[in-house]
Amino acid sequence: MMFRRIKTIAGGGAAAVLAAAGMALAAPAVADMGTAVIPKQIIYPGEEISAGVVEEVDVTNPKLAGEYARSVGEVTGMISTRTLLPGRTILLSALRAPYAVKRGSAVRLAFSMGNMTISAAGTPLQDASVGDVIRVRNTDTGVIVSGTVMADGTVQVMAR
Repeated sequence: MMFRRIKTIAGGGAAAVLAAAGMALAAPAVADMGTAVIPKQIIYPGEEISAGVVEEVDVTNPKLAGEYARSVGEVTGMISTRTLLPGRTILLSALRAPYAVKRGSAVRLAFSMGNMTISAAGTPLQDASVGDVIRVRNTDTGVIVSGTVMADGTVQVMAR
């Protein structure tokens, strides 16, 4: 097992005291390895991950390697690119940001040079996340231009 869920010890007696002492000795080692995020249910490719379908657990396997999610905040709102199984760590390479623009939708093109700004309507030729460089068709002229997707959903056109 790569990690364990922390449980409280209920009851009394010598067994409980010994178990508590054992957990007290093991706790620092577990705390040093950090946490990992695992799904509670199967998450299929293309699904958005919500906080309710994942949980944070303590890592107990010192050989666990790779770039896996360590907090629920890292995966909330992200889209799965492959099937994620319950009880297995979520690799960061299996996630992508949601698309800011979708192919065929209407977007605003913006071109700036000095104090001059030109804007026009456009249609993306592909899905893209914020920061991606994509090709967009100007709906007025039919000319295809390249630009960077901005956080507000506009596309900042590049000069040739």
